[in-house]
Amino acid sequence: KIGAHLLATVPTPPLVFPLFVLQWVLQSRPWTIRLSAWRMSQEQIEKAEYPHFTLKEIKGQPRALRDTMRGRLCQRDDEPHSCDIKLGDLEKPLEGEENGLSPLERMADAKRIIIVACGTSVNSGMVAKYAMESFAGLRVEVEYASEFRYRRPLIYPQDVVIAISQSGETADTLEAIRIAKEHKALTIGVVNVVGSSIARNTDAGVYLHVGPEIGVASTKAFTGQVVAVLMIALRLAVQRKVFSPTDLDSYGNALKAVPDAIERWLEPLDCQIQEIAKVFRFASHALFCGCGIHYPTALEGALKLKEISYIHAEGLAVAEVKHGPLTLIKDFIPVVCIAFQSDPAYEDLKRYVEEFKNKDAALVVLTNEGNEDFADIASFTVHCPSSKLEFEPLFAAVPL
Repeated sequence: KIGAHLLATVPTPPLVFPLFVLQWVLQSRPWTIRLSAWRMSQEQIEKAEYPHFTLKEIKGQPRALRDTMRGRLCQRDDEPHSCDIKLGDLEKPLEGEENGLSPLERMADAKRIIIVACGTSVNSGMVAKYAMESFAGLRVEVEYASEFRYRRPLIYPQDVVIAISQSGETADTLEAIRIAKEHKALTIGVVNVVGSSIARNTDAGVYLHVGPEIGVASTKAFTGQVVAVLMIALRLAVQRKVFSPTDLDSYGNALKAVPDAIERWLEPLDCQIQEIAKVFRFASHALFCGCGIHYPTALEGALKLKEISYIHAEGLAVAEVKHGPLTLIKDFIPVVCIAFQSDPAYEDLKRYVEEFKNKDAALVVLTNEGNEDFADIASFTVHCPSSKLEFEPLFAAVPL
């Protein structure tokens, strides 16, 4: 992040390599050095009219998500309203693969998929787990790379390890990849920075193309990661013949509509968020609750509040609140609940929200547009655009 801030201070960033380091490297033993330039426009590294980079990157999410989908989510054979997903590198046969299988085919036949990541990327990995299990019927596990590397994980050659990282340079995730390779597992990278260490050290992968993320807290990289793993999950569903072309058309068109829906929503949302922030500006603690695919979004919301506001926050599975954390809800502590009507546990969520209100919580409820079930309960209700259940985290993450 320091490098990112320094980069933003110069009009045309030069390629700088300390000469004494280069001399020491060349004298020690023969090396092959590859230098790659990551080209960025002036617009990408300036705040423009925004007061800080984080706000710019929040408002830039519609464009970033379109860039992630570009060339991948496309029309099928000139059929109107049809969808196909092209994942490039994942569809090419692997070098040295005896059966000539592509990474996508290996993933579709995998005994198990293990997702390794750190920080925000763990939360997008949890969304990936839900989507891959729901769409493709694959067994998926999500691990903190920092924990994965310090134990003796059981990995088999039939496993696939997916590493998710914005920078592509996360040390713990790189070590997890090395361990996976030792066990002959297929490794896949989902990264933003082109030519990064994770991109180079994995067998294949997907770039996010969301542009440089200069703000301290991840915003467009998180939603970009979610879009990337959702496309992989949809493609695996087709590969495993769980989805028909009609199913893919339905989900593909719904995913295509997400950036435009967020773009239309941002301006009215901004006004509401400023009002909410004014009310809770003196809060010192907050709880975020979600269920199913919205649980990782609750974790992400708590992480963002800690990173940006230095306010203690916890993300919880909503049903786990009654197992201890319920005692923390008092004196109008802010409790943010994600409760969309499409959630299979929606009726249970409504009961929990009522219980939180009875415990004197100051409630903020995120739900789908048109839902007025919480009008008399919540201090604030944030209405998100409606979409497929699996795509709702893309909307819920924006106000958080």
